[in-house]
Amino acid sequence: MNRLLPIALVVLVALAGGIWWVSQPATTSAGVELPAFGAAQASESSVEVTEMVLGSEDAPVTMIEYASFTCPHCASFHQNVFKQLKADYIDTGKVRFIYRDVYFDKFGLWAAMVARCGGEEKFFGISDLLYKSQSEWSRAGDPVAIADSLRKIGRLAGLTDDQLNSCLTDEAKAKTLVGWYQENVAKDDISGTPSFVINGKKHSNMSYDEMKSLLDPLVDG
Repeated sequence: MNRLLPIALVVLVALAGGIWWVSQPATTSAGVELPAFGAAQASESSVEVTEMVLGSEDAPVTMIEYASFTCPHCASFHQNVFKQLKADYIDTGKVRFIYRDVYFDKFGLWAAMVARCGGEEKFFGISDLLYKSQSEWSRAGDPVAIADSLRKIGRLAGLTDDQLNSCLTDEAKAKTLVGWYQENVAKDDISGTPSFVINGKKHSNMSYDEMKSLLDPLVDG
């Protein structure tokens, strides 16, 4: 499980400017400058953030997952446990699933901005591509190479260069996403990823069998 820095410390790093890999923007090979993680935390914005949700609103169980696109344990969960969870509980109307971003670094923020670029319709498909190829794009090299790798994933999902450029340079959206993340993890007392809030109760990463043993009594009850 990836552990979160205390929110106060993250904010302090942002205000202090941070070290270069946290606070500096990157310009892609196409000449597009992406927002810095530290800078994104420096002020507030009124841009609305859409909750990414799967499943029926009437489901007896609501599960919120807190995850980061740069978290290896989150990638493992989504490539293994999540597929079974979706087939057995989400698609059958038993669980309403809400995905919430956690940002450890600017690369996770950029990945989230790409995932959200196609709206609710494409979000989970792009998320699957990001998690499936996490070990490749997250280790592509310098920030420029990582940014370009993320753009390739976006294009693979059917997004145009114009769409990706618009999403990745949306500083107001970046600021809003980071503020939203900070508010959510503070409210639900999230200290690592992946974490789950199931009908209001927090749980850490678990196997499918462990998750099933938690969900079945709630579904049947």
